[in-house]
Amino acid sequence: MSSSLFSWHQSAWTQLQSLRERMPHAILLHGAEGTGKTLFAEQFAQSLLCETPKPDGRACMECASCGWFSQYSHPDYRRVRPELLDEEEGAASEADASESDKKTAKASKAPSKEIVINQVRALADFMNISTHRQGRRVVLLYPAEALNVPAANALLKSLEEPNANTVFVLVSNSLDRLLPTILSRCHKFPLGMPSREQSLAWLATQKLSDADMWLAQQGGAPLAALAMGQSDVRTDLDEFLRQLSKPSVEASLKIAEKMQKMDVPTTVSWLQRWLYDIFSYKQSSIIRYYPRYHKELAALAMRVDVHALLAVVASVRERQAIASHPLSAKLFIEDMLLDYSALFR
Repeated sequence: MSSSLFSWHQSAWTQLQSLRERMPHAILLHGAEGTGKTLFAEQFAQSLLCETPKPDGRACMECASCGWFSQYSHPDYRRVRPELLDEEEGAASEADASESDKKTAKASKAPSKEIVINQVRALADFMNISTHRQGRRVVLLYPAEALNVPAANALLKSLEEPNANTVFVLVSNSLDRLLPTILSRCHKFPLGMPSREQSLAWLATQKLSDADMWLAQQGGAPLAALAMGQSDVRTDLDEFLRQLSKPSVEASLKIAEKMQKMDVPTTVSWLQRWLYDIFSYKQSSIIRYYPRYHKELAALAMRVDVHALLAVVASVRERQAIASHPLSAKLFIEDMLLDYSALFR
C-alpha cells in the first residue's frame, strides 16, 4: 500500500493530524462515493499503527508494523466489510484457482452485501486482549451504511463502552443511512469532493480515454469515473440511455429483460441521474451527468410535466433504498421504467 495521498485529500490529512493528541475512540469519515475515502481511511489506520511515522503523520512504510499492515496481517488491526467486497477483491486470483475450488465457490451461498452481526461480534476477543505491539488497536469498518440492524446495534455497544487504546475508523457514503445513535458516538470528519481540475489531472495519470465524459457521468467522483471508464458495463450504460431517450412501454420491457442480470442499485442510480438531468435542463438548461445526450434530454424536458417528474424522482429515490434486495429484479426494473415511460405519454 502506498503512503501517498490524493491531491484533494492533502488538506484533510493535515486537519486530521490535529486529533492525534486526543484521539477520539471512533472517527467517521464521510463524503461522496468514488472519491477515495476508503484508501484515505486505510492510510490513516496504517499511520496510527506505524512505529516511526513521518513528520506529517503518514506511515513510514518501512517498520515491521507497516509490513504487516500491507499484508493485512497486523495483529492489532481488523478490517470489517461486506463479504461481497472480499469476493470482488479476490476475483483477480480466481483464474489461478483449481477446478475443485471453483466448483466449491459456485456451490456456496452468495456473499452478503451487508455487514452482519457475527462480523461485529468477532471483534470482542480482539478488543479484550492486550495489544501485540503495546500500542493502539485499530478497527476499519466500511461502508458503515452496509451494517444491518443487528450488526449496527452490536457495534453501538462497543462505541458506548470503548476499550482503551482502540480506535474505530468508519467510512460512509451516506450519513442519513446510519443510526442516529452511531452518529452521535463518532467524531464526524468530512472528506470533500475534488475539484474538476484535480480529478481530470489525476485521471490523466491513469490514461483514461474520454475522462471528461466519465467524470461528468459519475458526478465528479474520479475513482468512480475510472472504474466506470474501464468496466465492461459501458456498452450496457449506452444502451440503457439510448432506450431511455425513446421512452415507451416496449422500451421499458426490453430494458428490464436485459438489465435484470446487472447490479440493480447501479441501474437505479443511472436512472436517477437521467431524471436529474431532465429536471435540471427544464429548470436551468444545464445538464450535469450525461452531456453527450444533450439533444435527447432537452427534447424530453420539453415534453414532461415538472410535477409528474418530481413524483417519479421521489419514487425512484425510495426504490433505491430497497434496490439491493428486490424480490424480482426484472419486475422491480419493469415497474420503475414503466413509471418513467408514463411521463411521456
